[in-house]
Amino acid sequence: MKHLRTWALELEYDGTPFMGWQRQKHGLAIQQVVEEAAARLRGGGEVAEAIASGRTDAGVHAMAQIVQIDLPPLTPFRIREAMNFHLKPHPIVVRRCCVAPEGWNARFSAIGRSYRYIISNRAVPPALEAGRVWHIRQPLDEHAMQRAAQLLLGHHDFSSFRASACQAKSPMRTLDALTVARAGEMIIIEAKARSFLHHQVRNMAGSLAQVGSGHWPEQKLAEVLAAKNRAAAAITAPPEGLYFTGVAYEPELALE
Repeated sequence: MKHLRTWALELEYDGTPFMGWQRQKHGLAIQQVVEEAAARLRGGGEVAEAIASGRTDAGVHAMAQIVQIDLPPLTPFRIREAMNFHLKPHPIVVRRCCVAPEGWNARFSAIGRSYRYIISNRAVPPALEAGRVWHIRQPLDEHAMQRAAQLLLGHHDFSSFRASACQAKSPMRTLDALTVARAGEMIIIEAKARSFLHHQVRNMAGSLAQVGSGHWPEQKLAEVLAAKNRAAAAITAPPEGLYFTGVAYEPELALE
């Protein structure tokens, strides 16, 4: 189709029914659903690749995933409405969109990414939030978790919090922010960095939960980081509590 333009789409999705962002041979992926919706919007024909700012794993959700894809030169309102029509009945929506700046790339132009991890910390399991939080019935000390989190800030070798399947060339990352706070029965962990290793946020959440439960002293997080060994850290927190919350670009995208 002629006269296509590169668009930036801000997506919100429930990752529960998907194999993750990336197309898979077996099982439905978010990328596939987005690309097929875009193909229908373009009137059929060749499926253009959708490039995400960051790949989310199976079961992981997104509040503001940024995706790059070629679409017709319509208004942002018409792009959003048409894509949302074609994305039905899947739990994926385009929240905002804009024509991408010249030379922009959803993944490589990003200068920062943010994630949120949510723990339901109460005696009874969640009903309304089932599939969207990690349920821990044992009381957690969010203040101890917050103090321990600060030991991970800065530029470090994060091998202890890196998945064995991680394909990153280097385990070195700069963690710009890691905060833990309570909101009623919820423990909210917020993480910000230019980029993260595979499972890094979920692995940090798993170790912070050990501190919050009193099984680990706060200083243990510094020892785990220094070990540069995945076996030193705690379990990987389940995917359902993780949300991709945003991407930073310079200049900012003119999403509407």
